[in-house]
Amino acid sequence: MATVVAFHAHPDDEVVLTGGTLARAAAEGHRVVIVVATDGRVHDTDGDRLHELRCSAGILGAHRVECLGYADSGYGPRFLPDPPGRIRFGRADVEVAAGRLAAILRAESADLLLSYQANGGYGHRDHIQVHHVGARAADLAGTPRVLEATMPRELLCRIGRFARLVGLPAPYDRQIMATAYAPRATITHRINVARYAGRKRDAFAAHRSQIGATGARLLGVLRRLPAPVAGLLLGREWFVDPTLAPGPVRRTLCD
Repeated sequence: MATVVAFHAHPDDEVVLTGGTLARAAAEGHRVVIVVATDGRVHDTDGDRLHELRCSAGILGAHRVECLGYADSGYGPRFLPDPPGRIRFGRADVEVAAGRLAAILRAESADLLLSYQANGGYGHRDHIQVHHVGARAADLAGTPRVLEATMPRELLCRIGRFARLVGLPAPYDRQIMATAYAPRATITHRINVARYAGRKRDAFAAHRSQIGATGARLLGVLRRLPAPVAGLLLGREWFVDPTLAPGPVRRTLCD
């Protein structure tokens, strides 16, 4: 059995791109550890998202949850100043942050680190920092494998077109989607998580503070769908191994 450490920027990120994969890994007997860089608070008045993270992790079957203690950098053109007594992750010293993550990787004898690609998926400064910190931490700890969570850019664009067609907000604007995540041809791993779609849905629902009116309606629809249909919608997750050239797509995480 392997130990999988998933490194994410904020509470709820663990579900969006890797929730099904983590649930499957835990169900198959692997040890699953979730590490978030930030507590998800942009402002000191924001609520406790780490409690939601722990609830989500329990649904997914994770064995350990840790937070590196940084503040959320926020998304958008304005980079907010650091809050009193805390550093926003986007400004974190990479060596210091990587040292904190590397200590967890060593303690866990991690076989695999899940991280992000250099573009941070859609350009969020904290997600880009996850890439840099994760890569450096794996090097410091000697973690043998790193997979970078992603999704096919072509699929994202189709979702955006469909959302606009039915009057829902698209995930990102067209300019961002043009360079977001990864072209399908570069993806090295496609994981079937259809059996764990229900857990992924429920783990996301645990992040109540992040679910607006649109998200609540979507969750309501998903909960009413037959399991096979929900599996089709939430049943695949994708990764890139930066050490591999494009070729046959692998279908298991811990191979």
